[in-house]
Amino acid sequence: MPTCAPSSKGLSGAVRRIFRHHRDPTIPPELVEVESSADKPVHTLDSAKTCVEDDPLGNLPEVDHERLAEALKSLVDHSATHTDLGQGIYASTQNLWSLPWIDKLIPGIEKVASEYHMGNFVIERETGEKKFEFMPLYTRIGMHLLFYGKLQEKVLDMDWLQNILKDLSIRQGQIYDNPASVSGIASFVATYDLPLDDLLEPDVTKYKCFNEFFYRLVFFSIYARPIQKADDPTVLTCLADCRLVVYSSIELSHKFWVKGNEFDIPHLLNVPSSVAKKFTKHGPPSVAIFRLAPQDYHRFHSPVDATIGEITKIPGEYYTVNPMVVNQDDLDVFTANTREVLYMTHTQTGLPVAYVAVGALLVGSVRWTGGAKKGEQVKRGDEIGYFAYGGSTIVALFAKGIVEFDEDLLKNSEKPIETLVRVGMTLGKTPSQPTKFLGLF
Repeated sequence: MPTCAPSSKGLSGAVRRIFRHHRDPTIPPELVEVESSADKPVHTLDSAKTCVEDDPLGNLPEVDHERLAEALKSLVDHSATHTDLGQGIYASTQNLWSLPWIDKLIPGIEKVASEYHMGNFVIERETGEKKFEFMPLYTRIGMHLLFYGKLQEKVLDMDWLQNILKDLSIRQGQIYDNPASVSGIASFVATYDLPLDDLLEPDVTKYKCFNEFFYRLVFFSIYARPIQKADDPTVLTCLADCRLVVYSSIELSHKFWVKGNEFDIPHLLNVPSSVAKKFTKHGPPSVAIFRLAPQDYHRFHSPVDATIGEITKIPGEYYTVNPMVVNQDDLDVFTANTREVLYMTHTQTGLPVAYVAVGALLVGSVRWTGGAKKGEQVKRGDEIGYFAYGGSTIVALFAKGIVEFDEDLLKNSEKPIETLVRVGMTLGKTPSQPTKFLGLF
């Protein structure tokens, strides 16, 4: 298996010149990488406007979507034969200027990355610090395929695009299940500067494939991801290491975050209105959206003490779940994508919880562990399942009466900005005198 980094031999260097002369005027120069004398990026984070607010979606030039699709395929194929993932599929839109070979695949992609959406702001919950997270190249291409250029409306109706995204997502999972993929683990760790000291197996040479590292196990203790207020049965906890927004109703989530017209209970759960009404009998359900990025710990856990119920699988698409897509009116990502729904019954109140694991671009599969044990009791923090390869999302619906979200999470979500949280942090609290609502599932 070749172990060389991508070669720039014979490839265009025009993207370097484009990068130096074209920048988004709404983003301060400090945020955009520049070539210093040491050839290293210089940027600041707090002074830049959030890309979600800039919304230049209608201003991009027309794009050859077939070429973009071929480029995405090339990046997936590239990941099977090259060990430095930071120079390929996980290349950051922050530093495309240093990878001129990519311009051979997608001429002008760096101009797009430098002028338009490069990533998202998040708030680190523990410190209150505002951070900017640059998106990987494959996510940017996925967004471009869905939303940009004059062919936008036509592309969304093309079976070929949906088939390509599905086929590539499955192929990427197969590549990273291959034992040869272990050669990419070290570069993945380096690309995202991942800590290894909290892993059950910190030696990356011991993993049998990339996917096994991707859904790696971690320590849970008072020092690493403690379950906060574990002795208080009314407290709910965050179910994943992720970026989080919370709303007391789906209507509020429409106002601040999810702009698609079909984000409602029947479409999300793929159920008739009669079943959906079980979640609305006592008022609008609360919703929490947990977005996992590729670098995150990818196992997810129970936010409540509960009884495990049925799992339903809903086939669908493999669109990216990046916030810039979720925040647009053009596509209902959470109700269009492939997803699996785990129904749970909250122990304290008897009210229903729907735990929706949403697949996404290049996500291989959803695998249930504790969530597959119907009828069993789980405690807050117990493992429910994991995503095999790729960043994705869990949408949790809580019937009214289960949770009042923590105030800091609500305030950030209404700005709107995601909060960076870890498993076991408090999510909210069950209000006093909850309404009993038994025997739903």
